[in-house]
Amino acid sequence: MTAPSAQHELSGRAYLRLVLLGAAIGIPAALVAAGFLALVHELEDLLWHDLPDQLGHSSPPWYLVMGLPAVGAVLVVVARSLLPGDGGHPPLAGISMAPTPLAYGPGVALAALGTLAFGSVLGPEAPLIALGSVVGVAVTPLLKLGERENTVLATAGSFSAISALFGGPLVAGMLLVEAGVGMGAALIPALLPGLVAAACGYVIFVGLGDWGGLDAAALKVPGLPAYDGTSIPDLFVGLVVGVLAAVLIVGVRHIGAGIDALRGRRLGMPALLIAGGLAVGVLAELADVLGADSQDVLFSGQASVPGLVAEDSTKIVLVLLVAKAIGYAVSLGSGFRGGPVFPAIFVGVALATVAVNLFDVSPTLAVAVGAAAGMAAMTKLLFASLLLAALLVGIPGLDATPAAVLAAAAAWLTRTAMDRRLGDPTAKPAAAPR
Repeated sequence: MTAPSAQHELSGRAYLRLVLLGAAIGIPAALVAAGFLALVHELEDLLWHDLPDQLGHSSPPWYLVMGLPAVGAVLVVVARSLLPGDGGHPPLAGISMAPTPLAYGPGVALAALGTLAFGSVLGPEAPLIALGSVVGVAVTPLLKLGERENTVLATAGSFSAISALFGGPLVAGMLLVEAGVGMGAALIPALLPGLVAAACGYVIFVGLGDWGGLDAAALKVPGLPAYDGTSIPDLFVGLVVGVLAAVLIVGVRHIGAGIDALRGRRLGMPALLIAGGLAVGVLAELADVLGADSQDVLFSGQASVPGLVAEDSTKIVLVLLVAKAIGYAVSLGSGFRGGPVFPAIFVGVALATVAVNLFDVSPTLAVAVGAAAGMAAMTKLLFASLLLAALLVGIPGLDATPAAVLAAAAAWLTRTAMDRRLGDPTAKPAAAPR
């Protein structure tokens, strides 16, 4: 993850101006994020609900399940081939906070639409970070600031855009704090404009006074039972889920890197993307044949977590876990453009849901340890993962925090150890240019 730069010498009025500009940028960045998320939602509705209905089906038929991800792949090919910026940051390389030039905005948006609305297994966080950054970058030429101040304001736009996804500015802020920890004492001054931008932008989603705000596509798990106290078995579940989540995520990353390596050696970028889209659709249809819902295999997993944790069939949970993990690896490696966080959370929660069914573990505990383990295993960010897990379960699940801590720590340690032993697949030489 790329840390933001800072202007070490800024102080007094110059720094106050930068904070105020961050607040101002937060509102248009949040509006861009809201508009993009609304567009994704409307396109999803059109493709996966209205279109099957017009064709006389109560749910998406097999040919749409298998074909729509491939059609989305064609849009990603167009974005990456014909528009500047290669469609944005590759998800296999993690989350990047590097400023995104204004010219890259259309390509980022089109590639993300082809990925997210058409069913590929990636999340919206990376495109939102890029589009928020575009807002900040678009404003900075008018302000005649230095390069480092421009970077801070670009980061402020990203901050604001992703705040709704992570339930407000806290998780987004912690994510950036962990990403920039190497900056030492310069970190807080660099991030303060972004934190203010996120707070102002989040008002767009939650509303102010009598104004109700906009719908936010945040990850939510309603109806979880209260979790009071903890126990040794529950702490052990947290440890086991953390280890297994890391092992599975490392496997996903290596498979994704292997698929990515096919580009340039055997397949060009367009062929690899379309093949990847077809593969994701086939996986979803196979899961449907085995009794699961194909829609739970497709997409980022944000909307499917509540249903997953309520699923009382271990067989269905395992089918979803395997299909989602493979689809995740294919989406990471074949060239789609999206974020890597939410599918990892789904994988972690699926692992914990197995314990719910086999050992009568609380579903609230499963959400807490699964989310913490999955996000920590993919991002190697401990505190942001824990904060997100705590927000997901809320006050009724606060006692699940110790198990979530163990899950995140076990995932981080396991991922770190496996990367040392097996190597980080993203550090290998890149595939040949398309």
